[in-house]
Amino acid sequence: MYGAIKTNLQKELKEIEKAGLYKKERIITSSQDVVIKVSTGKEVINFCANNYLGLSNNKEVIQARKETIYYRND
Repeated sequence: MYGAIKTNLQKELKEIEKAGLYKKERIITSSQDVVIKVSTGKEVINFCANNYLGLSNNKEVIQARKETIYYRND
């Protein structure tokens, strides 16, 4: 059963790629910030929704996360 579905999905993905509509994700190799480094070594501007407030490197947020993890493990 999976074989037929897999074949159809592979065909559809090839058509999407051929149409230029397939988006390959970049692998982020640095911490989330306004400018990030990706696996190719390039630096790019970060428009990721998961950091749109710029909180991923906020010292208070990091400390709160550490405290939460610490207290959960007690």
